[in-house]
Amino acid sequence: MRTVETVDLKCKRVRPGPALPIPTYRSEFASGMDLYADIEVEILLQPLERRAIPTGLAIEIPPGYEGQVRPRSGLALKEGVTCLNSPGTIDADYRGEVQVILANLSNAPVTIHRGDRIAQLVIARTCRVQLREVSDLSGTARGSGGFGSTGRNG
Repeated sequence: MRTVETVDLKCKRVRPGPALPIPTYRSEFASGMDLYADIEVEILLQPLERRAIPTGLAIEIPPGYEGQVRPRSGLALKEGVTCLNSPGTIDADYRGEVQVILANLSNAPVTIHRGDRIAQLVIARTCRVQLREVSDLSGTARGSGGFGSTGRNG
């Protein structure tokens, strides 16, 4: 079996009060950890409304990594709620509270409760690049074909 890299990720609760669970992986090979809504009162998310939902946590991501906030597939399918700006990036030098921008894409209001699992947090490697301006790029079969240029099927 392949060994999975483990990265130390510090997290801090940003508010006193009853603690929600710390994000954890919910299955052996899960890529993301669930983030919870750390809210005092229910939030009624109207159709097409978007809100930043606090998680109650700040994290310290090591240099060379980023946090990616992604939608939960079950919430998207069952309720029509997804994350805008997805994946949302948490940079390694950000130390504020992690918040999730939720949008209700359904035609019915959706209630967000304290402790609801609202998104996933994936930690991924990053690299720095140095852009070098050139007059020409190498050719490829696709060339400058844009959206949909490789076809829909097959």
